[in-house]
Amino acid sequence: VYWQKRHARLKNRLRDMADQLIKVAAARALKPAVSLTPPEGLYEEFCARFPYQETEDQTRAIDDVMGDLAAGRPMDRLICGDVGFGKTEVALRAAFVAVMGGQQVAIVAPTTLLVRQHFETFMDRFRGLPVNIARLSRLVPAGETQEAKQGLASGQVDIIIGTHALLSKSVTIKNLGLIIIDEEQHFGVAHKERLKELKTNLHVLTLTATPIPRTLQMALSGMRELSLIATPPIDRLAIRTFVMPFDEIVIKEALMREHFRGGQSFFVCPRITDLPEAKRFIDEELPELKCITAHGRMNPREIDDVMHAFYDGKYDVLISTSIIESGLDIPSVNSMIIYRADKFGLSQLYQLRGRIGRSKVRAYAYLTIPPARSITRTAEKRLQVLQSLDTLGAGFTVASHDMDIRGAGNLLGEEQSGHIREVGLELYQQMLETAVAEARAGPDQTPETQKEGWSPTINLGATVLIPEAYVGDLSTRMALYRRLGHLDNRDHVEAFAAELIDRFGPLPEEVQHLLVITHIKVNCRRAGIEKLEAGSKGVTIQFRDNHFENPAGLVAFMTRSGVRARLRPDHSLVLYEKTDRTTKRLELAKKLSEELAEIASAS
Repeated sequence: VYWQKRHARLKNRLRDMADQLIKVAAARALKPAVSLTPPEGLYEEFCARFPYQETEDQTRAIDDVMGDLAAGRPMDRLICGDVGFGKTEVALRAAFVAVMGGQQVAIVAPTTLLVRQHFETFMDRFRGLPVNIARLSRLVPAGETQEAKQGLASGQVDIIIGTHALLSKSVTIKNLGLIIIDEEQHFGVAHKERLKELKTNLHVLTLTATPIPRTLQMALSGMRELSLIATPPIDRLAIRTFVMPFDEIVIKEALMREHFRGGQSFFVCPRITDLPEAKRFIDEELPELKCITAHGRMNPREIDDVMHAFYDGKYDVLISTSIIESGLDIPSVNSMIIYRADKFGLSQLYQLRGRIGRSKVRAYAYLTIPPARSITRTAEKRLQVLQSLDTLGAGFTVASHDMDIRGAGNLLGEEQSGHIREVGLELYQQMLETAVAEARAGPDQTPETQKEGWSPTINLGATVLIPEAYVGDLSTRMALYRRLGHLDNRDHVEAFAAELIDRFGPLPEEVQHLLVITHIKVNCRRAGIEKLEAGSKGVTIQFRDNHFENPAGLVAFMTRSGVRARLRPDHSLVLYEKTDRTTKRLELAKKLSEELAEIASAS
C-alpha cells in the first residue's frame, strides 16, 4: 500500500510539473527570436583564429548552436563537456554571430577569476574587430563599472562578461539577444529565475562540465536541447586519482616530484581556517618550496595579485579554498592535493580535479580523508565514483551519478526536494517521460494513449514492502521495486518470487503480501479495475471510466454471487464477505480480481 500511494502521489506531482514545463516551453516556442546567421567570409576568418583542431564532438556542438540561432525561435541549449574540451570556443563563435547580427551578448560566470580569464580570452579573439567588450565584477574599479553599465544601456557595449552582478536591477541591457551561462551549477535558482525574467525570447546557451541534477533531468527529458563534447583534445592524458588517508610522507613526495619536473601544485582545503595549518606544514616540511595562500575573503586586488604571481611561476604551491574550482587554466599545474576531500560535493571535486592535467603532461590528484575518523556513506560513495571515473570526458557520467546520489530536485521554482529517491532513477525517468508526453498530447488524447501507463490503486490494509533486514542495500531494494512495477503477467511475478528466494532466502510476510498485491495489480489492469479496496466486511471495486469490457459477463457473475454482490449507484461493485485476517483478505481480492480479469478477457 505504501509503495502504491508513493507511486500515485509522485505521478500526480510529475503530471503537474510536466504541465508547467510544457507551458513554459510553449511560451518560449511561440515567441519568435531574432534569426542569427554567421556572416560569410568574416565568420570563417574568426574561426581560423582558433589555434587548435576542432574535435568531432566540438564541431557537432557548434553546428547545433548555429542551427538554433538561425531557427528564428529562442535557443535553450546545454553544452556539456569536460574542462578543457572546448566549450569556450562554442561560446566565442555564438557570441561572434550574435554581435555581428546586431545583438548584445551577456556572459555570466560564477567567479571573478573566471570573469577575468574569459575577458582576456574574448579580448584576444576579438582583437582588431569592431566589437566593444566590457566586464563587471568586484575586481573591476568603480569607474570602469559605471562606464560598462552606461555602455550596456546605450547599446555601445557589445559583449559584457560578469559575475551575478550582471543580474542586479541596476544593470540595463538595451538590445540583449544572447546570454551565455558558464558553469551554471554555481548559480542558485533565484539567479536563474532572474535570467528568465530578462527577456522571454532570449537565446540561452549554458556551458557546464557537470550539470546539476535539475539541469541534467531537463536535458534527458527533452525540455532542453543537449550537446555533448566527450572527445578529449589530442595528446590529453587522463588524470591519475588516488583516494587515501592523509599521509605526510606521500604528500611531501607528491609535491617534490611535481617541483622536480618543473611544475606547480594546488593544495585545496574546504575551510579558510584550514589554510594556515596547510601553509605551516609546507613551510616546515618542504622549505625549498615557495607557497602562497588565496581565499574568497581576501581583498579583490590581493586575490588578483596572488593569482598573477602564481600564474607567472613565482610560487610552487598555491594553498587555497575551492575558489580555484572554476575557470583557472594554468597548464604548468599538474599535481593537486585535496585536504578533507569528504567535505566537497561530487561535481565540486570533479571541477577541482579538472584544474590540473590541461597540458600534455600526466597529472596526479590526491583526495585525502582523515586517517583516524570515519566518513559518511554518501561521502564515501562520492569518492569511489570519482576514483573509478579516471577516463577523459567523464563529466556527464559524474552528473548522472550525482543525480542518483542526491536526487534531481524539482525542475521548476525554488523547491529543491528530490523525488528520485522515492522510486529510483529509472522509474522516475520513465514516469516523467510519460507525464511530459501526456502534457504535450493535451486533452485530445485517444483512449489507447490514455490507457497506456495507468496504474490501479490497491488498498488492502496489509504491510507491503521489502524490509531492510531482508535486502540491506538501498539501491538494490529500489531496483527490485522498479522491476516489480514492470511485471505484467502472473508468470513473471512467480519467476520474480523464485529469484528473490534464490538470492535472499525465504520470503518475509511483507514481501509475500507485496507479491500477492502485484498479482492483483496485474489482474486489475486486465479487468480495467481502477481502484480495489478491501476491509473486514468485504471488497469494493471501481472500474476505469465506470466501464467494464464485458457487461453481460459481469451480470452473470453477480447473479452467481447472489446477495453477496451489489452494484452501487456510482457504478462501483461491492462484494460482501467477512475477512478478519489480512491473509484471507488478500486471498479474496486475488481470487475476485482473477475472476473479473477472465470475464473481461472473454468479451
